Amino acid sequence: MQEPLKIGFIGGAIDSAVGLIHKISSEMDNRWALSAGCFSRHEQSNHRTASVWGVPDKFIYANYRDMLQAEKNRLDAVVVLTPTPSHAEIVIDAIQYDYPVICDKALACSSSEIKLIKEAVEKKRGYLAVTYNYTGYPMVRELQAIIHKGYLGNLQQIHIEMPQEGFLRLDKNNNKTIPQEWRLKDSEEVPTLSLDLCVHIHNMIHFFTSEKPHEVISVNNNYGLFKGIVDNTMCIARYTGNLDCQIWFGKTALGHSNGLRIRIYGSNGSAEWYQMHPETILLHDNKGRKNILDRSSVDLEIANKSRYNRFKAGHPDGFIEAFSNYYSDIADSLIEFKKNGRHVSPWVFGVDNSLEGLFLLEAIIQSAKEKKWKRVKRH
Repeated sequence: MQEPLKIGFIGGAIDSAVGLIHKISSEMDNRWALSAGCFSRHEQSNHRTASVWGVPDKFIYANYRDMLQAEKNRLDAVVVLTPTPSHAEIVIDAIQYDYPVICDKALACSSSEIKLIKEAVEKKRGYLAVTYNYTGYPMVRELQAIIHKGYLGNLQQIHIEMPQEGFLRLDKNNNKTIPQEWRLKDSEEVPTLSLDLCVHIHNMIHFFTSEKPHEVISVNNNYGLFKGIVDNTMCIARYTGNLDCQIWFGKTALGHSNGLRIRIYGSNGSAEWYQMHPETILLHDNKGRKNILDRSSVDLEIANKSRYNRFKAGHPDGFIEAFSNYYSDIADSLIEFKKNGRHVSPWVFGVDNSLEGLFLLEAIIQSAKEKKWKRVKRH
């Protein structure tokens, strides 16, 4: 068993939205060890995080550039967990210091920023992985295998949604929940809602089909308690391969804490996966037969592997385990990269996938503004 790879966090303090999930999932399978951090610009939060997580004082940094300089020969990778608007600068700095970089989604706020990141990665022949963690669910990977085997026939439609309710929910005292300040600001190029949610939707469509978005028509709305931002989007996207996708994502859908659902329709059958029941795939064929698969099913190809069964079926895996699966894939990918200089993995996604996603997001916002179909850029 190889020693865990050493990582340092930039951002992701214990009181942040994403820090704890990255800490737990990266270390769950002993593939990574959190060994340094510039967790927060606030000194108290920075040191409290390190204390709780067992990072020695000498490996805590008040400035991320100090960490990049001091830890260059000790860390195997850095993880960027700051708010999305700061990603591009930090990722480029880390790449220029020759660090492999793991970045929380979204990689950046615009395609122009991602192009700068891509340029830095190519110039330094660097390594970059983005944490599109929903593809880490074992049954999501099983569904990909089912599609690739041709069980559904020629794919025709995908209906994918990611409804949440946070921008309309009240607490028991009728007070609204206040999100992080940066989530309540939209840029001209891409609403923050899209950076939060639609990057995952794009990645999952790519994961299942490898098709490219071609053109979109969309509607944006503000239904919630925070005015001046987009909080609900509906979109029809046409992809290569004669694939039509109906996309819905938002934060004003009461009753959905995170209702990620994907329904895929082909010429021979259909499939459905719902994150609230992540251990199950529902299949239909063209003769009216229904089949329910879970991790105990005997005819699985992917989800029955030992790496996905930390405990036997009937004891459900969930979000943290899926995230850990993705972190294990990144570890394998990085080890291969360090040996052979290749960034090849069927499970890990980098700068090119993120750039394609931002082109889609930018077309969605332009379509909503102009109220017409818009082509999705390719480069």
